[in-house]
Amino acid sequence: MGQSDYQPPTQSAFGQFFDSLFLLALVFAALFAPLYLGLAGGGKTELAIADKTTWAGLGQNAFQQAQWEKLAMTPETAAPIIAARFDYSFDPLALALTALVVIGYFVLLFRFSKVEYRDVISERFGNQ
Repeated sequence: MGQSDYQPPTQSAFGQFFDSLFLLALVFAALFAPLYLGLAGGGKTELAIADKTTWAGLGQNAFQQAQWEKLAMTPETAAPIIAARFDYSFDPLALALTALVVIGYFVLLFRFSKVEYRDVISERFGNQ
């Protein structure tokens, strides 16, 4: 038992606060960057609807009509929502690149954490 107890590195309150704000900024950047760069959302198309002034013309039954009316919607105000169809197509290359980045991040995370994990396990359970 020549090894001393593992002492994790300490960080000041300012350092913890700064790290928290920095991570929050990174999360916001990661969420808004695709929108800002125009990479999110494939767009939407409009269905051609002949009669947008009645619920029947919009293809809504009595139950659906009641639900729209609970939302204080009329056929004219609900028509753009009902007629909108989103394009869910995606680029397989972009999906593969995203998967590669995520997997690479986890590999990097585990490689950098390997020494700390081994120190903690060695302290708690000894060298086996």
